[in-house]
Amino acid sequence: MRRVVVTGIGLVTPLACGTDESWNRLIEGQSGIEAITNFDVSDIPSKIAGFVPRSDDVHASATATFNPDEWAAPKEKRRMDTFIQYGLVATHFAVEDSGWNPEDEGCLLRTGVMIGSGIGGLPEIEKSAKVVNDGNIRRLSPYFIPASLINLVSGQVAIKYGFKGPNHAVVTACSSGAHAIGDASRIIALDDADVMIAGGAEAAICRLGVAGFAQARALSTNFNDSPEKASRPWDERRDGFVIGEGAGIVVLEELEHAKKRGAKIYAEILGYGMSGDAFHITAPAEDGNGGYRSMRAALEQAKCNPEDID
Repeated sequence: MRRVVVTGIGLVTPLACGTDESWNRLIEGQSGIEAITNFDVSDIPSKIAGFVPRSDDVHASATATFNPDEWAAPKEKRRMDTFIQYGLVATHFAVEDSGWNPEDEGCLLRTGVMIGSGIGGLPEIEKSAKVVNDGNIRRLSPYFIPASLINLVSGQVAIKYGFKGPNHAVVTACSSGAHAIGDASRIIALDDADVMIAGGAEAAICRLGVAGFAQARALSTNFNDSPEKASRPWDERRDGFVIGEGAGIVVLEELEHAKKRGAKIYAEILGYGMSGDAFHITAPAEDGNGGYRSMRAALEQAKCNPEDID
């Protein structure tokens, strides 16, 4: 099995549009959670979310905002839901960070893309459903389907950069991005590619999305007046998750390939494990056995003991 390393990182998050900016604000303890004001949530119990700061947001820093006009022409934007746009921008940051910009056909054939998303273009689906239900089918965009499909994140990235290697998408809810990275690392390890663009993208904060998660009683509701305190996954006062959006992309590369071109190496992927609880559609197994088996499998592949992890 070939060894796989990380040579590039790209982030678009509720903290900032950009990797360094997101990281700096994270370690400063800043929060990207805020009240939902761009659509009606008066009848929805959860009223907060993590929005990517945009250039039209007066509260956002002008140096770290997402401006779709800077990344795509109006004609192109109509062909992509926001989650695809976030994926493309995060990929730009990751590719730029890695320094991997091949033009040789052989290199392009050995570079693939695997980007996941839990739900895909939900805002586009919501908007288009209203157009159809209002009897305006002729006004439905011909790009509705490709703008919404989850695999079109990987597809649009491949088209933009000319990457012709394995092209795939992962859809496993909250695990999509992690699974994409793990699966992509195995594609390299098995010699089906030398480089893979991998990660996740999501932008499902719309009235339909928030209402759906709220009806499933999955969202935090006790911190609507203090959004910055709401995301507390390991706290005894946790009362649900906070819906957010953004994208995280890494460039994965075979170790000798990366060393040969003098790439900056952040980390090596030593092990990857998966499991299924076979228990419930939303709740994990009460004894945590699924998580345990995934971690055990990752450790076994990495040939590590639990005490080796710090």
